Amino acid sequence: MERGVKRWLWVAIWIVLLGLTGVASAEESKGMTNPFDGRDDLVPKGKTLFNVHCSHCHGPNAVQGERKRDLRRLSRRYKERMPTVFYTTATTGRVAKGMPPWKGILQDEELWTIFTFLKTVQKK
Repeated sequence: MERGVKRWLWVAIWIVLLGLTGVASAEESKGMTNPFDGRDDLVPKGKTLFNVHCSHCHGPNAVQGERKRDLRRLSRRYKERMPTVFYTTATTGRVAKGMPPWKGILQDEELWTIFTFLKTVQKK
């Protein structure tokens, strides 16, 4: 009996996890927009926030020679999905790759201010 309960518990966990993945995919497919788009006045603040919180892995002022961590390539890689990918990655992290989630540490306004800065350093 106990074995059957464990099996159903695992099935329930997988169903929940698959449901959460679907929610995340639906959110990502909607696409996000930067609420500070066009706010060039926030670029210096975004640069400062970036250098305080992100530069230890992504390089000062987002200048990083390691291709996989070079955030100057976000627009090339993700095009119109760049805001969504940035926000999702920044809030949930990529723990398996060494990036922590910043949700609860940085406010949304700070994340979008960093994004506003990152838009100015994108390689064409």
